[in-house]
Amino acid sequence: MKDFMLLFLGPTYEELGLSPEELQERMGKWFAWGKKMEEQGILRGGDALYGHGKRVSGPDRIVSDGPFVESKELIGGYYTVAVENYEQAIEVSQDYPDFDLGGAVEIREVVKFEQQ
Repeated sequence: MKDFMLLFLGPTYEELGLSPEELQERMGKWFAWGKKMEEQGILRGGDALYGHGKRVSGPDRIVSDGPFVESKELIGGYYTVAVENYEQAIEVSQDYPDFDLGGAVEIREVVKFEQQ
């Protein structure tokens, strides 16, 4: 098994103006997806992320506040899953609840470094 990170990209629910009822329904879909992965034994972890943050960059370590204008898509959260390959990670991502809101899932394999 390999670990893959599923990064969730798209607008925030606040930007979309979802009603409290729509938020409840959306959270139900997220919880169901997480439970499905837990039952399959593939979920390693994950969290939602706030839309704002800090960035430290360059040799002078300049600190700036986010969200960042140069970012076209906000990373709203992530899951880490243990599956055999990209094809299985793609299959797992098919249940991502926010495709209908224009969201996307970026899939990246986690690098495992061996200490010597």
